[in-house]
Amino acid sequence: MVSEYNNPGNSKYYFIIALIFSFVILIPFYVLVIIAFAVPSQTIAAYYPSIIPTKFTLTNLMHAFSGYSSVLEAAFIKSLITATIVGALAAFLGFHASYGLSKLPVRLSSLIISVLFFSTMIPSLTIAIPISVSFLKAGLYDTALGLALAQELVVLPMTIFMITGTLQTLPKQIELQARVDGAGFFQSLYSVIFPLALPGVLAAFLLSWMMSWDEFTFAIILSPVHPTLPILIYLDSTARGNILYASAFSLIVTVPVIIITMALSRFIKGNYMSSGLTG
Repeated sequence: MVSEYNNPGNSKYYFIIALIFSFVILIPFYVLVIIAFAVPSQTIAAYYPSIIPTKFTLTNLMHAFSGYSSVLEAAFIKSLITATIVGALAAFLGFHASYGLSKLPVRLSSLIISVLFFSTMIPSLTIAIPISVSFLKAGLYDTALGLALAQELVVLPMTIFMITGTLQTLPKQIELQARVDGAGFFQSLYSVIFPLALPGVLAAFLLSWMMSWDEFTFAIILSPVHPTLPILIYLDSTARGNILYASAFSLIVTVPVIIITMALSRFIKGNYMSSGLTG
């Protein structure tokens, strides 16, 4: 009997649905690229903009970045450092916390993860204001490290949720066999368990990095003097009021996400995100 999911007819429908979904998702990025690189007479200045422009130019980018190269560079570097700290810290803490949760019964670990998610239900604005006072005293205000620590409050529960699911899918006999063969606790954890859980850890790192890269609320309150890239683009685009400049700046935010996502896309799989739901 042919499975419903292996039926060639159903596969064709799934492909069509995926194609339509991909098309809808890619439309905003396509419009962004067209506005940034096409001549204005065929895009924003046209009564009926062309779907496929025939004239392209770099003038839009040159005008957008004129006089802002040093500011954009500083904002880009700060966003990159902050996102990397958030991703690395989330992966490190998430792996160790998830290892402990994976040893508990599924119901108990799911309950603990649910409690952790309560922190994400609180509006970021109500958290950022009291945190800013503490960061001022600790010298972390307007720093990449301070911003990363604040963003970790939102990112870490999701990271633990994902990595716990990965660890719960690993056979328990693997670790037991390593201990029988003479491996100590740390050796079995880092030499046996961690390599097997690495795809899930990298997937959690990627999503944490992406969440930090375009985070807005914490960044605008905790880093107003030396803003991150999304804040700088928002302030500059609203002040200058030019859609060409806004499109050019938005490409700076979008392109790194696409590159990193493509590089680590093979780790973004459903079994790494299912957590205890598959248990």
